[in-house]
Amino acid sequence: MQEIPPLDLGELLAYFLKQSVPLFDQLGIKRDVCDKLVESLCSKRKEHLAYNSFSSSEPSAFSNDNAGDELDLRIASVLQSTGHNYEGGFWNDGHKYETADKRHVAIVTTASLPWMTGTAVNPLFRAAYLAKSSKQDVTLVVPWLCKSDQELVYPNSMTFSSPEEQEAYMRNWLEERVGFKTDFKISFYPGKFQKERRSIIPAGDTSQFIPSKEADIAILEEPEHLNWYHHGKRWTDKFNHVVGVVHTNYLEYIKREKNGAIQAFFVKHINNLVARAYCHKVLRLSGATQDLPKSMICNVHGVNPKFLEVGERIAAERESGQQSFSKGAYFLGKMVWAKGYRELIDLFAKHKSDLEGFKLDIYGNGEDSSEVQSAAKKLNLNLNFHKGRDHADDSLHGYKVFINPSISDVLCTATAEALAMGKFVVCADHPSNDFFRSFPNCLTYKTSEDFVAKVKEAMARDPQPLTPEQRYNLSWEAATQRFMEHSELDKVLSSNRDCTSTSGCGKSGDSRMKKSASLPNMSDMVDGGLAFAHYCFTGNELLRLSTGAIPGTLNYNKHHSLDLHLLPPQVQNPIYGW
Repeated sequence: MQEIPPLDLGELLAYFLKQSVPLFDQLGIKRDVCDKLVESLCSKRKEHLAYNSFSSSEPSAFSNDNAGDELDLRIASVLQSTGHNYEGGFWNDGHKYETADKRHVAIVTTASLPWMTGTAVNPLFRAAYLAKSSKQDVTLVVPWLCKSDQELVYPNSMTFSSPEEQEAYMRNWLEERVGFKTDFKISFYPGKFQKERRSIIPAGDTSQFIPSKEADIAILEEPEHLNWYHHGKRWTDKFNHVVGVVHTNYLEYIKREKNGAIQAFFVKHINNLVARAYCHKVLRLSGATQDLPKSMICNVHGVNPKFLEVGERIAAERESGQQSFSKGAYFLGKMVWAKGYRELIDLFAKHKSDLEGFKLDIYGNGEDSSEVQSAAKKLNLNLNFHKGRDHADDSLHGYKVFINPSISDVLCTATAEALAMGKFVVCADHPSNDFFRSFPNCLTYKTSEDFVAKVKEAMARDPQPLTPEQRYNLSWEAATQRFMEHSELDKVLSSNRDCTSTSGCGKSGDSRMKKSASLPNMSDMVDGGLAFAHYCFTGNELLRLSTGAIPGTLNYNKHHSLDLHLLPPQVQNPIYGW
C-alpha cells in the first residue's frame, strides 16, 4: 500500500478556512476571498509535488483544478489511511436508522382532511403515489385535534371520536379519487389550532411519533411551520435524509398583519435557521416563496385525477360537436382578503366601464366573507357571490374561464385544476404562476388594462384541448417523478440498492470516498449550533409565548394522551427530567 504523506500546517489552515465559509458569510466576508486564500495555500503544497502520489492513485474524475475538492479528498485519504472514521456531527449522537432492503419514508404535514387545505390534500396524494411503487414503505403523519378544535377547523361541524375514524374518512376520500387501493400507514401526532393564524401547531416533539426503526427518510411538508416551535429531536440527527417542501408564502401573509414588517423580519430569519438546521434538501413550489438555504424551485404537486377525467370528457364532447361550456367566468377560493379578493375588487372597480356586461360568479366561504361582499356591493360591481363548494362539483364544469388575480399564492391548486378541466385561466404575471405559463390556455396579465384584454380574449374564443404531454405534466405521476429527482430521493434509494446488491460497497476499492464520514464539517457544526440554540429557545415557555406560540404546546395535554393512547404528559415528561 502506498504511503500517504501527512498533512502540513498550510493544508490544515486551508481546510479550516474552507470550512469556515458559513461563518464568514454571516460576517459579510466575500466567499471568493476565502477561495483565493485556500487556492494560494494549496498551490504552495503542490509546488513540492506532495499531491503527485495521491493524484495518481485516484480516478481521473477527481484530477481537476478545483483546489477545494482536491483538498477535501487529500484530507479524506490521510484520515482513511490512519483508520479514523468520524461518525456524525458536532451536536448529534451519530446513531441512525440502519438502511435495509426496503426503505421507510415518513411524510409529516401540518393539516389533515376534512380540512380542505393544500397541506392536507397534497401530502395525502404524495403518500399514495410514493407507496404505489411498493419500493418503499410510507407513513403519513398528520395532526390530531381534540374535539373542541375539530369543531373550529373542520367544515359542516364534522368531528371524529377517534384517530381510526378519521383515518377511515381520509382513505375513503382518497381512494375515491385516485381509483386504487392505497397501501401506506397513517399516524397521528398531537396538534392545537391557533385561531389568529388559522394554523395547526404541533404539541410536543413531533419526531417522537415516528419509531426509530422507521426513521430513515423524512419529508417535512411546510418545514418552517412544523419547526417554528419544535422542541425535540433534530430531524437530521434522527433521519438519514430530510426533505422540506415549502407550500406557503408566509412572509406575504405576515406583512399584511399589524406590525407586519417587524414580524416578517424575524420570521424570515427563523425560516432560514429551520431550513439550514433541520433539512438536507428544500423544495420550493415556486419563486413566490422565501429563498431558503439548501433550496431549489420545483413544482412537486399534481392534480386530483378526477379533474383530468373531467378534462378528457369535455374534450371528447367538443370533438363530437357538443357544447361543453355553457357558462362564462368564475373565481373559487377561501374568502379572505389575502386570497386575491382585494386584487379582484380593485380590478373590477377600476375597469367597471370596460367590463360592462361581464359577470363573474364567485364561490367561497371564509372569515372575510361579509367584508368582501359589502365592498363589492358598495362599489356596485357585477360580482355574484355563492357559497363555497368543491372544485370538482358538477355545477362548475360548465364554466369556460377561471379568473385568479391572487399574488399571495405559492402555486394555486385551483388554477392547476381549472387547466386540467380544459378551461381558460386568467392569472397575474407572477412567480407563483410560472409553472402554468407553458399551457396555451393560461393567459397571464401584467397590468390592469392587460387583465381586461385577457378576459375579453378568453370570453371570445374556445380553449385548446390539452395534449397527452400537458395532461401528464399536471398529473401526480409526473409530480412524483419530479419529486424523486429534485429531492435526490431516487439517488438515496438507488445507493442503498447498490450497497445491498454488491459486497464491495464502502471498501477501499470504492473510489467515491465519503468525505463527511471522514472528518467534521464546519458547515454542519454551524447548523448543529443553530439547532441547539433553537432547541434552548423553544424549551422556554415565556420565550415561546412572546413569539406567538399557543400556550401549552411545549408538551401535549391529557386530552391528546387519552385520544392517542399516550402516556400522560407528566409521565412522558417528568419535571425532574432533562
